[in-house]
Amino acid sequence: MTTADSTRSLTPEERAADLEFDQLKQLVGLVEYDETTDPFPVTAMDAIVFVAGNATQAAHFYQSAFGMELVAYAGPETGTRDHKAYVLRSGSARFVLKGGVAPDSPLLDHHRRHGDGVVDLALEVRDVDACVEHARAQGATVLDEPHDVSDEHGTVRMAAIATYGETRHSLIDRSRYSGPYLPGYQPKTSTFVKREGAPKRLFQAIDHCVGNVELGQMDYWVNWYRKVMGFANMAEFVGDDIATEYSALMSKVVANGNHRVKFPLNEPAVGKKKSQIDEYLEYYGQAGCQHIALATNDILRTVDAMRAEGVDFLATPDAYYEDPELRERIGTVRVPVEELKKRGVLVDRDEDGYLLQIFTKPIGDRPTVFYELIERHGSLGFGKGNFKALFQSIEREQERRGNL
Repeated sequence: MTTADSTRSLTPEERAADLEFDQLKQLVGLVEYDETTDPFPVTAMDAIVFVAGNATQAAHFYQSAFGMELVAYAGPETGTRDHKAYVLRSGSARFVLKGGVAPDSPLLDHHRRHGDGVVDLALEVRDVDACVEHARAQGATVLDEPHDVSDEHGTVRMAAIATYGETRHSLIDRSRYSGPYLPGYQPKTSTFVKREGAPKRLFQAIDHCVGNVELGQMDYWVNWYRKVMGFANMAEFVGDDIATEYSALMSKVVANGNHRVKFPLNEPAVGKKKSQIDEYLEYYGQAGCQHIALATNDILRTVDAMRAEGVDFLATPDAYYEDPELRERIGTVRVPVEELKKRGVLVDRDEDGYLLQIFTKPIGDRPTVFYELIERHGSLGFGKGNFKALFQSIEREQERRGNL
């Protein structure tokens, strides 16, 4: 950088980009790192791709209940004959909802096996070819070789590798592309009017995506992410950390270099009754993505808005908030505990700060995929102090379903 470069004033666009990045660092717990030493540098989540039994209706739900904006579409009207796909955005978070149209669509077969669920945790990378070369050398299964796709908006370089279950990681370099999503998609906006007073954006980013794997497979996949993708171990929860009287599980967290992509990995542990991981594996049919944490800067507003649109959240007993040890442990937080109690929001503190979090009930027909809302204030953790209260809430729902 020249002296002139280092002293020039930032443009309004550059200042806005710096502010947005600083806000994102706070929201999802980013850390500084040297990308040049990373064998598989991942920049960020590119998209979370779902298969839905009715993508058209699911797209409406995510707009009305989750406050997302419809930005692109592909389907029979655009030349995609076998399925429909809706692309939705909220801040930096991008969801793609796909549903089969043709009777022989592979998406319909996938849905029959698993119900609604995540098929692709797509990642933004700067060098698709280098990442695939490294992954292949480390024994990863390459599903799609590096290739270009183009339209009038430019060119996207992409590939895909397999991870747990039938989940894949597409690797996307869109640095030469200005379209709304990928070639083959056309811009599309919502045709329905949100209710008066509804917030325009309820969350700003993907905080983390949790994968459930079979008994004995957690360490395999933790090592896979370390070896294949250069991810580092970020946290580990075992034993009493993550057990109740009836059920238990084990969890380890891997993250890319800047912590913008975090993947907790869970496996069941032996308990008196069926754990939430066992239930997921039974109803999804194999390993898969169990829940997605959405980073928000105002969890109270987000919960109120989503609840007003019919989203159900797990209930937290009053005793959780009345425990004197809770107030001693969490110290001062930005909202009164009474306001958290009204909504069932959990709070936890670690050496770096605190976080607020709440979990939805499963959002589909099967007791599989659900969401977490998380508001971070310095904390890089995952709410360890809330695990017991959370799992007891989940167990109450499992018992109501007859699956505990």
